[in-house]
Amino acid sequence: MSLKQVDGLPGPPWDRDLKGTFEKLTVESEFLAGNPLSDPSRRPLYVYLPPGLEDGATYPTVYVIQGMVGQLDMWLARGMFEPTMIERVDELFSDESLPRAVVVFVDAWTSYGGSQFINSTSTGRYLDYLCDEVVPFIDERYPVDAARDRRGITGKSSGGYGAMVVPMLRPDVFGALASHAGDSLFEVCYQVDFPKAARILRDSFEGSYDVFWERLRAADRFDFELFAHPLDLYAMGACYSPDPDELGKALIPFEISTGRLIPEVWEQWLRWDPVRMAPGKIEVLKSMKGIYLDAGKSDEYYLDLGAQAFSNELTKGGVDHTLILFDGTHSGLTYRYPEAVRFLAEALSGGVE
Repeated sequence: MSLKQVDGLPGPPWDRDLKGTFEKLTVESEFLAGNPLSDPSRRPLYVYLPPGLEDGATYPTVYVIQGMVGQLDMWLARGMFEPTMIERVDELFSDESLPRAVVVFVDAWTSYGGSQFINSTSTGRYLDYLCDEVVPFIDERYPVDAARDRRGITGKSSGGYGAMVVPMLRPDVFGALASHAGDSLFEVCYQVDFPKAARILRDSFEGSYDVFWERLRAADRFDFELFAHPLDLYAMGACYSPDPDELGKALIPFEISTGRLIPEVWEQWLRWDPVRMAPGKIEVLKSMKGIYLDAGKSDEYYLDLGAQAFSNELTKGGVDHTLILFDGTHSGLTYRYPEAVRFLAEALSGGVE
């Protein structure tokens, strides 16, 4: 027999030996226990430590958060002819000139798809979970500097939204941010989908979100064209306009029968728009050690326009930042994520002015 078992990983294009250390943890959250959706309070938490850490030294921390419907093990998925996200980060830190930083991957999935990384009476205390549970947990157990100015956050899409909003809400925790195509300029990125969702609900779900959820949960596959628009808007409603009379439910800012705007609910959404939040948070944003924004110029959700609008508010307020609009869409952006990690590692180490 010529085939024999050998030690070690097979190497590229399969599993690769990492130069740094990658840890997969399981944590139990007190803040997520008893959440309105009965979602798990036990969560995965990933930590990457780059090579070259010195004994007794402390380092910046970069928190990486995910987009809508993202769950943590998706970072381990491999696209065609591409490395995984963990492998990309490991390759990034193979550059010995890059300042060292500990990279933490946080899960904030909900059974509606996501939490937008904010507290909601319909989803749970995900802002508190991130800032007051995960961050102290990492600070206590890893060689990181617990100062706010040595801690940054990055993400894409809903993760990019969280990366913009969380530092504005909790500047005591995060001192730098990077957002890839983060949800912003809500009338452009969300409102255009109201009539699409209304038609889908009318034609395929008897005009009822109850029917929608029943059929989605019974489906044997996720049909994006059928489910995506109603799911996304309901998830956002659960975060931005939770139903005060029914825990775990959302108020929707449009009439399901017509798609017509419901102004009083829509106003609740707009209060959570980063573009509208920014003018009241200019001093906080000025205090950031670095702000990085990017988006594809053909983003299907027009989040390039949202990034530009957020950038415009920063410019009006005299806030230094970086904005890059590149040729691309909302998909296939994993290759850009390491550049945000690089930016934050440098900014939190004093390397970006």
